[in-house]
Amino acid sequence: MQKIVLYYKFVPVPDPETVMFWQRNLCERLNLKGRIIVAKQGINGTIGGEMQDVKMYIRDMNKHPLFKKAQYKWSDGERDDFPRLSIKLRPELVTLAPDESFDVFNSTKGLKPKAWHKYLQEHPDAIVLDARNDYESEIGAFKGKNVIKPKIKNFRDIKSELAKIPKDKPVLTYCTGDVRCEYLSAYMKHKGFEEVYHLDGGIVKYGQEFKDDGFWEGKCFVFDKRLNVGFSELSKDVGVCVHCGGATSNHENCSNVACNRLVLVCQACASNEYCEQCVGASATSNL
Repeated sequence: MQKIVLYYKFVPVPDPETVMFWQRNLCERLNLKGRIIVAKQGINGTIGGEMQDVKMYIRDMNKHPLFKKAQYKWSDGERDDFPRLSIKLRPELVTLAPDESFDVFNSTKGLKPKAWHKYLQEHPDAIVLDARNDYESEIGAFKGKNVIKPKIKNFRDIKSELAKIPKDKPVLTYCTGDVRCEYLSAYMKHKGFEEVYHLDGGIVKYGQEFKDDGFWEGKCFVFDKRLNVGFSELSKDVGVCVHCGGATSNHENCSNVACNRLVLVCQACASNEYCEQCVGASATSNL
């Protein structure tokens, strides 16, 4: 049986390059594939392989003085859901504000899924900020009157959205596995937001806890061959096909190689994988 795990840990890493080489050796020895980012602020990874090999990976991580007690989110998947093993050094664990100095370890309070759920029950007017890109939120998001889903293509672009949010009101922020929203919460604290919470464990942990019976609706976008995961048989397709307007969670890369952006296309329209910007140009070129 094969599995995929998602994890991260914010921790000062004195020698990221040595950690990168150690990670490569460890993953190659255990025949794991996936993506791992190492930075001075910590480590973030998604890997897949045989369950016993993934468990061995976690065992070795827990032996490391810096990375023990990292939180792992398990999901169904396989080694070959990733094209290769990619381990990279980055100046920031999450690319948000490379030119600004702030304490990334001074994050705000994390709400575990049950506490997050209770907060939304008791505060239906709460401001909820989706810390993901637009192609992620278009197939699934939390329900609520004041849910903000920024139209961004890169995480760093979320900074412009913060100017529209009042700093004196509570803000809940979430993402897939919590690394982006925890990082963002530290940045928001640095920018003067008085009360910010992030979803501890991210959408993945909330979905495992509440399936499709909570405030989550749709599918969760993932960055591997699966592209999305549902939490039960009741998971809805809330995305909209760019061609016919039908419900779908199916992303395809635009057939225009120069564009290549992810586009929502239902199975009935799968032969036309152009995005809405390129579909007109394609029709003109075929005249």
